Amino acid sequence: MRRRTVTSGGLDEVLDSLAPAPPAAREEAPAPSPDRERDRDREQDGGRLRTEFDFELPRGYVDDEGQVHRHGSMRLATARDELRPQIDLRVKENPAYLSVVLLSQVITQLGTITDVHAGVVERMYATDVAFLQDFYRRINSEGHTHAAVTCPLCHGSFEVDLSGGRLGES
Repeated sequence: MRRRTVTSGGLDEVLDSLAPAPPAAREEAPAPSPDRERDRDREQDGGRLRTEFDFELPRGYVDDEGQVHRHGSMRLATARDELRPQIDLRVKENPAYLSVVLLSQVITQLGTITDVHAGVVERMYATDVAFLQDFYRRINSEGHTHAAVTCPLCHGSFEVDLSGGRLGES
């Protein structure tokens, strides 16, 4: 395998050259499992794929004026979103910075802030960043924001939506 070193200006050309050619004919896909159909139904709204998910931060981002922003939205990540941080100099110097860059690319809004950049994510509380990392993983890997949980007292199983709502609210 040949390795290439690219600068941030050459990323688009490299990504475009690596994109597979569209298939001439599509093969029939196997029938989806019931679990897959349930997840797909949650993602789709009127036949359209759900690509943006709302969330509520546990603590909230405090801006320069002292205003707390808790509600936001995150879009599904693309392959380009996951590749772009790999050439970021900040990530090369400190690999732990990858999640900051990645989250700043996919968070579309945070309260009244529509320009969410790495500086905003850097200033978030650690609990909020951990929440966003888990939220990112859920919507991009599993396709939904629901989690199956079991009550430690009664051992009853139920599902919760991690995207919003304060603790204790129904």
